[in-house]
Amino acid sequence: AIGHKIGGPFLALLTMLVWALPAILFMTLLSFLYVGLERLNLDVNGLRFIAPMAVGFIFVAALRIGRKVVKDKITFALFMFGAFVTLFYRVAWIFPVVLLIGGLVTVILNKEPDLWKKVKINPPWAFLSIFIGIALSTLLLDLIFSNHLLYVFDHFFRYGYLVIGGGQVVIPYMFTDLVEINQYMTSNEFLTGFGIVQGIPGPMFSFSAYAGAMSARHLGVVLQVLSGLIAAIGIFLPGTLLIFFVYPIFEQLKQIKGIKISLSGITATAAGLIFTAGIIVMRGSGFSVENLIVLILTVGLLLTKKIPAPIIVLIAL
Repeated sequence: AIGHKIGGPFLALLTMLVWALPAILFMTLLSFLYVGLERLNLDVNGLRFIAPMAVGFIFVAALRIGRKVVKDKITFALFMFGAFVTLFYRVAWIFPVVLLIGGLVTVILNKEPDLWKKVKINPPWAFLSIFIGIALSTLLLDLIFSNHLLYVFDHFFRYGYLVIGGGQVVIPYMFTDLVEINQYMTSNEFLTGFGIVQGIPGPMFSFSAYAGAMSARHLGVVLQVLSGLIAAIGIFLPGTLLIFFVYPIFEQLKQIKGIKISLSGITATAAGLIFTAGIIVMRGSGFSVENLIVLILTVGLLLTKKIPAPIIVLIAL
């Protein structure tokens, strides 16, 4: 978005690549960590504190987002709604539906006048058309053909457009899909990648490269690397296309109260999703005494803000 403001779509794309590419490459290589440890006869149990540490990051993310978006009884109720629903029902479609309900509830209960006043906009429809075309065509192709790379692109593209509010919001959806349903990796392997991404520069979404590559580790080195890169492209592409579509009309859209109000409900619900994600993934790594100690220490250190996140990751390692 900053690149777009300064130099248009081309600079926007270059800015995103410079920001994300180093972390994407590092996280793709990290997917080979478990194979490397096995070949060196090193115990993967040595990474056991990364998982509860990662859960600490998830809980703190939920707390920080919650502080920003839970401002009244309605947003608190939506926070609890998002948390409870996704604690008991975690099929893939439930996440976008819960977020949509959160937005609708805040609009319906809001008493302000002129929520949907007309504004004159001239959107660049080409970018929205490309976005919709990719979403529908990859979904259809994935249903017809059994190809892992196609599956990865389709699902990570979906992660990219079904979440609102930052990298942590995608975690419950991705965990359910990749760990619980398809079992491409264990809970600890998932959390190891999520924990280590906290300690490197770059965007949270670069975790997608690790997750995508891990899902293809049984297919050989080349396909594992390709799967990681395709996952990263898939998850970043929706936001990029939508920025190209929205940015030129952003000033006009800000005048529509209904959109602004619906976002407050969506983000409050999303905070609830993140909180539940912490509970679910902690359950996967185990509630042992040492895990709980690592979790509590991580949360405490993050809330004091005196020790940078990368140092916390190194301590856990």
